[in-house]
Amino acid sequence: MSQATPPKAIEGTLGFIDERLGSTSFFRRNVKKVFPDHWSFMLGEIALYSFIILLLTGTFLTLWFKPSMAEVVYDGSYTKLQGVKMSEAYDSTLHISFDVRGGLLMRQIHHWAAILFMASILAHMLRVFFTGAYRKPRELNWLIGIGMFTLGMLEGLFGYSLPDDLLSGTGLRITQGVAESIPLVGTYIYMFLFGGEFPGQDIVPRLYMLHILLIPALILGMVTAHMMIMWHQKHTAMPVKNQTEQQVYGYPFYPVFMAKTGAYFLFTFGVVALLGAFAQINPIWLFGPYDPGAISSGSQPDWYMGPLEGALRIMPNWEITAWGHTLSLNVLIPAAVPLGIVFGGAAAWPFVEAWVTGDKRQHHVNTRPRNAPVRTATGMAAVTFYGLLWLAGANDVIAERFHVSLFATTWFFRVTVFLGPLIAFIVTKRICLGLQRKDADTIGHGVESGVILMSPEGRFSERHEAPREEEKTVILSKENARPEAPARDAKGIPAPGSKGPIGHLRSRLNRAWTFDDVPVEEHEHGHGDQQAIESGSEQVKH
Repeated sequence: MSQATPPKAIEGTLGFIDERLGSTSFFRRNVKKVFPDHWSFMLGEIALYSFIILLLTGTFLTLWFKPSMAEVVYDGSYTKLQGVKMSEAYDSTLHISFDVRGGLLMRQIHHWAAILFMASILAHMLRVFFTGAYRKPRELNWLIGIGMFTLGMLEGLFGYSLPDDLLSGTGLRITQGVAESIPLVGTYIYMFLFGGEFPGQDIVPRLYMLHILLIPALILGMVTAHMMIMWHQKHTAMPVKNQTEQQVYGYPFYPVFMAKTGAYFLFTFGVVALLGAFAQINPIWLFGPYDPGAISSGSQPDWYMGPLEGALRIMPNWEITAWGHTLSLNVLIPAAVPLGIVFGGAAAWPFVEAWVTGDKRQHHVNTRPRNAPVRTATGMAAVTFYGLLWLAGANDVIAERFHVSLFATTWFFRVTVFLGPLIAFIVTKRICLGLQRKDADTIGHGVESGVILMSPEGRFSERHEAPREEEKTVILSKENARPEAPARDAKGIPAPGSKGPIGHLRSRLNRAWTFDDVPVEEHEHGHGDQQAIESGSEQVKH
């Protein structure tokens, strides 16, 4: 049978490119790159797909949006606002919503994609944290992820501030207060940002340029760097059979992974499109144009800004006045401290963990959350802290819906925002240790089979069987705690890292990290007792 060859023109063109760029060898190497197969790895892909949808829908919206605060009189299709004075930004947003074909659908898809983008980044970061996928050599990618989430918060804030409706104007008023609360330079920052007294005429055009150019470019650069680093370092993998630190076990990029990721992009786009079509979000025509003297009842920001709103609501009225200057701690602390603790702690965690444990090795296989109780408990404490602040941002809605005192609701969150993370840490750590003991028992004694044995003496017991090979591989992936290096060598000379307060602190943290670790080991005669029972049994009952 003759083998078909490409046309001469195509073959010559491909040969020309390959001789100069080496593209054929490059693609041949990379199309067979292996990707581990696990559902949780799709969380990061959802963030990528959402970002693509944001770029596409945002480009559509820029064709009709007018980033101007010049005053006009509305004369569009929405009759309830006809004759009302408003900014050109609000007028053009109403025009997109009611007069541009598909405009409202694009607006809502854009907003839902932004919500999904932030949610998927956070879910992806939680997966990375709880499985230890941030460890060496992936610390840089972890920091890039935190940077993307932070930029995403700013991008979302600037985006929903552009329509200049009552809800977005209220958010800008809070932004102005936060900027002004910064010591020494706050007033200058506020006046520079708004171009004069609030609200001024410059804030929407400036936010527009940041929203469509600067921040998307930074996020796009971070996404590109994140993907390139991941491609170079290879994807982490879950502890499964045939998977080792030296060997990646999964499916090739082409055709398996490419087909799956293409279908998953279409599925994500379809879900966002359905939300945009049937789930109303940010109906700015109900809020009206921004009026500095009014505020909408029960107004809430997007969920990712909820913790900042909650911290601001539960913070006591704490101000310090000295030498004719007032320091508004009731605004400055909620704006900087809560998320500073969460994201600052997250950024430092990989390096703190490596320092405390002394683990400088490279890791390509993830850890089960139960096998790192301190890490998992700390993560759950941070999630609880973040979640309580998010709920506190709706304290007025909670009080109204459940018919409780707003004063009592505020004090409840003031107390639980400190107690909740502590309780979450203790409970999560005890659960992890309990699961470790269960795993040790499974390896040491096997799993229940449901078969009851009766011994010659008339005693009943249940037969235990060895766990399945896949389950056994996952359980034995646990690394038992390594003993801390001795503070002094055989000659009594102190180790360099054990000297001084820092050395003592590291030693204490290392003991707190490892002292209650439950060893999970496979014994050569792990089922000897059951074998003796089985050999002496005389009757089996189900």
